[in-house]
Amino acid sequence: MRLRALPVAVAAAGLLLSSCGGTGSTGGATAAPLVGIDYPRSDTDFWNSFNRHTSRSAEKLGLELRTTTSQDGVASLTANVQTMISQGVKGVVMAPQDTAAIAPGLNRLTAGKVPVVTVDTRPDSGKVFMVVRADNRAYGTKACRYLGTKLRGRGKVVMLEGDLSSINGRDRTEAFNDCMAEHYPRIRVIGEATHWDPSVAAQKLQTDLTAHPDIGGVYMQSSFALSGTLQVLRRKGLLHPPADPRHVFVVSNDGIGEELKDIAAGRIDATVSQPADQYARYALFYIKAAIAGRTFRPGATRHRSRIVQVRPGVLEDQLEAPLVTRDGGTHDGVTSVKSTDPGLWGNHSR
Repeated sequence: MRLRALPVAVAAAGLLLSSCGGTGSTGGATAAPLVGIDYPRSDTDFWNSFNRHTSRSAEKLGLELRTTTSQDGVASLTANVQTMISQGVKGVVMAPQDTAAIAPGLNRLTAGKVPVVTVDTRPDSGKVFMVVRADNRAYGTKACRYLGTKLRGRGKVVMLEGDLSSINGRDRTEAFNDCMAEHYPRIRVIGEATHWDPSVAAQKLQTDLTAHPDIGGVYMQSSFALSGTLQVLRRKGLLHPPADPRHVFVVSNDGIGEELKDIAAGRIDATVSQPADQYARYALFYIKAAIAGRTFRPGATRHRSRIVQVRPGVLEDQLEAPLVTRDGGTHDGVTSVKSTDPGLWGNHSR
């Protein structure tokens, strides 16, 4: 599986969904609809890349943006959205990290007939026009398959979980555990709740490596833990090349530039490339479509993804998120792309 970069220009014809994936017309949308977008945070490479790509995509789509940052707080997100509404936005893009607590806010937006697109996360309840994310259960499964193969089905793995208040954290955690139990029952998984906090992740990994010096793998559910994990392994004298029998195999999720460099250098082994550029592009595409009165239905799209109905009335466009490795090989049935592949957004993130 080799990635091909999508065209930069977001032409209407190029973004129309196939006959089984979308329908409707653009209607009478204004030339430059005003859209509000709340960034969940601005302190990680992934979200900073997403933030940059939204500005570029808005320009291509002819949208005017009002932006805020909620720092992962649902109260801040709710207040930010209220401010946007007072400014006259016609639609809202958000990435709520507490996917249960955002329901009342979504209900108020629905009552006010303001369409919402969520990106990266899917709210546990409440109405949204479209969810734009990748299949996060596949993230956990791909990490499991890779580590299970490299450890030859036995040993110990630390899983640095994100936050179980987020559907992303739940999906990745559950899928990794389910896959390990089914396919590699002789691998012990040591799960550590981190709440997406890099200092917590580093401290817990340090403790685990002290208590279990035979740990053979680490699964980081996001690149938030990348720097701390490498520092801990270095301090423990465990940062060995992949061919060294003492090597601790590390798999991450995100696909930021630093991860790709670390894979190429042999410091970590794999990641799942979460498409920050595509998240930005299609989140804004769908909010513009919502404002224009378009509708969509489940099925394949022309941008190599699939729209699925995740619950009655809620659709999710599941974008492609490949496993990335140094060799671009197939690992227990999971294909991967090389970390140097020019089609990966992380190789163009600066």
